[in-house]
Amino acid sequence: MSKLRLGVNIDHVATVRNARGAPYPDPVRAALIAAEAGADGITAHLREDRRHITDGDIARLAAGLAIPLNLEMAATDEMLAIALAHRPHAACIVPEKREERTTEGGLDAAGQYERLAPMVRALSAAGVRVSLFIEPAPAQIEVALALGAPVVELHTGRYAELAGAAQAEELKRLSDAAAFGAKNGLEVHAGHGLTLDNVAPIAAIPQLKELNIGHSIIADAIFVGLADAVRRMRAAMDAAR
Repeated sequence: MSKLRLGVNIDHVATVRNARGAPYPDPVRAALIAAEAGADGITAHLREDRRHITDGDIARLAAGLAIPLNLEMAATDEMLAIALAHRPHAACIVPEKREERTTEGGLDAAGQYERLAPMVRALSAAGVRVSLFIEPAPAQIEVALALGAPVVELHTGRYAELAGAAQAEELKRLSDAAAFGAKNGLEVHAGHGLTLDNVAPIAAIPQLKELNIGHSIIADAIFVGLADAVRRMRAAMDAAR
């Protein structure tokens, strides 16, 4: 089985910085530490309200990283313009509501087809790898295929919140969706709510190529340091493979 890539989301380093209104901790420094510790990519979500990552962070990340930058973005004209200006390696289109604490579910690609189609075309034409953050549902994967997005990221938040038989059922949904997407030529990623305690069954899904993990790594870093937190997650993923 091929190596599973780890994308480290550094949003909540910026959350700590912004809570104090100080220039530190610096999310770009965190990204560089994560890269050195074994991250295969860096993920950052530039929210419409700029609650954590800022425009300046994106500019510095795009200019200073030696590993791929994955820009998470809402399906808005403003975010499309920013992505086209910086041309990150990847842009993951996610649903976004101002009142939510974190992304609460997958993108309704089917319901937003007309909105998403020109965005996917524009990003792809600019050389940006487009990903759609969706629920593990065949209908959403079929729409991603119709849109021409080369990548889907399956929302693992529900899996992370469940336990027992219900979690096992959701794991099967994720596994089936990954197999369906890969069979139809998509590159399949997954993320949201993954921790050292629950990542192994997800990492063991053979069709997955990348996991994007942020909050649990940053939380672990408070106690063990960021480099060790990245290494611990990397080791857990590798062991599952």
